[in-house]
Amino acid sequence: MVCGGFVCTKNALSALNILYVLVSLLLIGVAAWGKWFGLVSSIQVVAGVIGVGVFLFFVAFVGLCGALKHHQVLLFFYMMVLSIVFVLQFSVSCACLALNKDQQNLLLEAGWNKSKGTQKDLERTLNCCGFSQVDNSSCPAVCVNTSSCVACADILQNYAGQVLQFVGSIGLFFSFTEVLGVWLTHRYRNLKDPRSNPRAFL
Repeated sequence: MVCGGFVCTKNALSALNILYVLVSLLLIGVAAWGKWFGLVSSIQVVAGVIGVGVFLFFVAFVGLCGALKHHQVLLFFYMMVLSIVFVLQFSVSCACLALNKDQQNLLLEAGWNKSKGTQKDLERTLNCCGFSQVDNSSCPAVCVNTSSCVACADILQNYAGQVLQFVGSIGLFFSFTEVLGVWLTHRYRNLKDPRSNPRAFL
């Protein structure tokens, strides 16, 4: 069977969905590990990462079942969901790569004000107090004892550009694998199984 035929397309689509399953399990595992070892105390952050992992696992499982059974409805549902995810992920990735310093600062401040738990985690991890002004009143950082604390915005801004570039690049890479998944699914849905009745319509 030449590549591009039924079996080759089926195997390629199955392999892509197995990759998505592994990535989803990695996301869930990293979030659980971070919560278990106390690296992240914010329930919202952990729940968000686990939610994305579970959603990706569900979509990949549907795609894998559809590929293995050549199930038209599952493949159509998988193709539509993957198309929507591609548009969202591509948009977010491009936004991450295009943010300037002022926009990064606004984004950091909005994230900082969103959750007290995240604030405490960052202050403890980065050894800083307050966002733009040093606030020692309820700061869990070690620097409070030595009165040498700096504002967290200064430290965060040093890493924000690198993190956004990394997240944007990874998101952009995976968005193109989603285009590949949509193309493979569309192609696979329109191929006839050579083992089935040649007069049967799909």
